Amino acid sequence: MPTTPHAGRALIVSITDQLVHGEGDNGAGALVTELLTEAGFVVDGSVAVPSDALDIRNALNTAVIGGVDLVVTVGGTGISPRDVTPDVTEEVLDRELPGIAQALRWSGMAAGVTDAVVSRGLVGVSGSTLVANVAGSRQAIRDGLATLIPLAVHVIGELSDPEI
Repeated sequence: MPTTPHAGRALIVSITDQLVHGEGDNGAGALVTELLTEAGFVVDGSVAVPSDALDIRNALNTAVIGGVDLVVTVGGTGISPRDVTPDVTEEVLDRELPGIAQALRWSGMAAGVTDAVVSRGLVGVSGSTLVANVAGSRQAIRDGLATLIPLAVHVIGELSDPEI
């Protein structure tokens, strides 16, 4: 069986208010881990935090300081008052990559994934880490990562190229 080349180190941050009620992230972290691992990423971990700006900011900053190549946040990208993931992500990013965020929305729309279409999710770079917000449904995760992974591999390659 051929091995997949190493695409980089990744961390998943699941944002869910279900934690407040003693529940988990409904398997979102495990699904993202599976998809990233299949694509050749080494997943350092998956953390679940409540939809609280301070908790999300701390998780993102910890990932960036930890030096992972990719952080995928799952959930909290919609339009309800508790959906603050993009707002916090914007504060952490050095540079946004709006084309990738648009690609995630457009691929979701083409696949009929409603929460991907209304997602306010951002994608950008913080330090040398690519940060991407993905909507929280299983459909949005599958479709979003199918679009994100090849783009992430390209961006991570550029970020790690000493000639650039």
